[in-house]
Amino acid sequence: MNIKIHGHRPLLIVILAAVLSGYGCRDSKPVDFVNPMIGTDYHGHTFPGAVLPAGMVQLSPETDIRGWDWCSGYHYNDSSIMGFSHLHRSGMGAGDWGDILIMPATGDLKIIPGKKSNPDEGYRSRFSHSEEIATPGYYAVTLKDYDIKAELTVTNRTGYHKYTFPESGSSHILIDMKHGIRDSCTGAMVKIVNDREIEGYRMSIGFVKKHTVYFCAQFSKPFKSSGTWKGNNINQGSSEESGYGIGAFVNYNTAENESVEIKVGISYTSIDQARLNLKEESSGWQFEKIRDQAKKIWNDELGRIKVEYNAGISDPYRKDKMITFYTALYHSLLFPAIFADADGKYTGLDDQVHQGEDFTYLSDFSLWDTFRAEMPLLTLIKPGLSLNSIRTMIAQYEQGGWLPTPQQFGNCYTNDMIGDHPVVAIVDAWMKGINKFDAEKAYEAVRKNAMEKPVGHRSRGRVGIDYYNKFGYIPYDKERESVSRTLEYAYNDWCVAQLAKAVGKTEDYEKFIDRSACYRNLFDPSTGLARPKDSTGAWLEPFIPTFIGQGRERHYTEANAWQYSWFVPHDIKGLIDIEGGNDRFISKLDTLFTMSSEVQSTVSDVTGMIGQYAHGNEPSHHTIYLYDYAGAPWKTQELARQIMDSLYHSVPDGLCGNEDMGQMSAWFVFSSMGFYPVTPGMNTYALGSPVFDKITISLDRNFYNADKFTIETRNNSRDNKYIQSVLLNGKPLTDPWFDHSEIRNGSTLVFEMGPEPAKQWSQP
Repeated sequence: MNIKIHGHRPLLIVILAAVLSGYGCRDSKPVDFVNPMIGTDYHGHTFPGAVLPAGMVQLSPETDIRGWDWCSGYHYNDSSIMGFSHLHRSGMGAGDWGDILIMPATGDLKIIPGKKSNPDEGYRSRFSHSEEIATPGYYAVTLKDYDIKAELTVTNRTGYHKYTFPESGSSHILIDMKHGIRDSCTGAMVKIVNDREIEGYRMSIGFVKKHTVYFCAQFSKPFKSSGTWKGNNINQGSSEESGYGIGAFVNYNTAENESVEIKVGISYTSIDQARLNLKEESSGWQFEKIRDQAKKIWNDELGRIKVEYNAGISDPYRKDKMITFYTALYHSLLFPAIFADADGKYTGLDDQVHQGEDFTYLSDFSLWDTFRAEMPLLTLIKPGLSLNSIRTMIAQYEQGGWLPTPQQFGNCYTNDMIGDHPVVAIVDAWMKGINKFDAEKAYEAVRKNAMEKPVGHRSRGRVGIDYYNKFGYIPYDKERESVSRTLEYAYNDWCVAQLAKAVGKTEDYEKFIDRSACYRNLFDPSTGLARPKDSTGAWLEPFIPTFIGQGRERHYTEANAWQYSWFVPHDIKGLIDIEGGNDRFISKLDTLFTMSSEVQSTVSDVTGMIGQYAHGNEPSHHTIYLYDYAGAPWKTQELARQIMDSLYHSVPDGLCGNEDMGQMSAWFVFSSMGFYPVTPGMNTYALGSPVFDKITISLDRNFYNADKFTIETRNNSRDNKYIQSVLLNGKPLTDPWFDHSEIRNGSTLVFEMGPEPAKQWSQP
């Protein structure tokens, strides 16, 4: 067994004292239990800055822009900051963004950030975590080299900066237009409009193939002087610059503790629209008011789920779980994000400006990660955002020709991951009653993705779909990641079938149901594992089930045979039958969790190992819940608690892998409530082991028939992890799962817990 050890637990005391002083008090609010620093250490790739739920602007500090662990621009181990930029992604394994970097400074004017090893060579400044505050919607830090206090807050489309300077005749604020996270700036423009306003845009290429961000920045105090730079040339008094490697600066004389505020409107359509966003979301100079407004917004959003311990939270274990839960919920609510301007205008995937009439256009659908728990969580607690997501996907199909397969960021499709998961999000929403969208158009879109091979666009549609149709699987000698693609396409086909049935396409329903059994073509009876097969029908030799591989030898996606062979969420009974029935299936699952954690030719994402189970990456996330379907639910309960206790904590390295746009956190949110959506698109939640004594989920009456769904856990403790019995609306629940209709109608779920497995409960 290989469990990650966390190295920063003492910081919890500091955070509790500085941020969470309301613990144990009756007036504590959900927002008081969020620590945005969780995931900024190890490989979490989160950012600590200011952002609203689904906000366009994510205003956050950056400590570095190179290296895999700096995909968010910030890592907890660093000791210097290079500035504050307006766009970030949470827990990605790829870079980009970090656009429109602003940095205050004093002394000699420097136009390069400098190296971490020598901050004095540039405008970078040292800082200390003891002088850093991160709470929902607000971030603050002291820049030690300049004795400047930096504070950040946001509205949806505007970043607010407040910089409190020392007495200085040479105070500066820089805007670095070259700066970006792991990308290449392909062109930029900056213009000093007058002594209070600067505008411009930045274009880049990287993980996102084309990316243009426009901004308009307004300052609370007129500049004493200003200028621009290009390359190494500083142009005092210049008001405009364009090209690569450019920036602008403004100069001030400041008194001791004098503050300068900046409002930066962001848009993806034009500078004028950035100015419009700024105007619509702000008036005057009221930093504290905007900060308090952001806190209230977050408190209301986090309050959609109320978690309680009957005995309070003075115990360190309960404190840890409360912070971990609300921070996980916080991270789950960040994306997908607003992409449209305040008036509804947005740039579509056809590069044209459109007007959103009945929805707010969103972006950043990391669907290979988020279809599993993140998107189902939104259907549960934010069905309006889920509806916006579906309407956005339909618009993307109409304007770009394809649904966002497998992912979509900024203003383009990407080809970083596999699968065809827009259909999962669409069908899951439809099945749960979120159906106020054009179902015929949605079906037209998902059918095209499932049937047509895009010409010259590997970033759209299903890669290898022609081989999948011809052979009933994807041969490893034709496409890489062949096993993972085959298994995921089979599940996707099941989802297409459900939508076909909903819109009355009976013939299509039968076709896609048949195709959903294609996963069987890659299960090798001699190993009981999904194994690569070539175009002649021959199994891969040699076959090493723990081999992950890269390049052309990458037959599984960020995983190996032991980790991916459980991905048949639409036909779990069929998978159990392949393995030889419940007993043999359970035995094989046991082996997964007890065998050596050693892997061959691994990738960075495979972390959080328990045997060959890898919780730090998404393919494993549903696996522990499969015991429920084979008659051993107590094993699910034990593993759920083990993972929540050992791989999630309320400290900077409290995530065992990439946050991945909310998926890692959504797993915890669901699992700590005691249930999990093993098969999105099927309205069944598998039971696990609830952590809290009481949970109340507020329901949106526009989509639900009741105001709340309540979960109560009796005889609950750290040791009492096993379900003894379950009542649903006062009646015994005899299966280790329940239907979404129970939530829809406002039921009460009551768990009775104990220290030993109740193996007699819920037997098949």
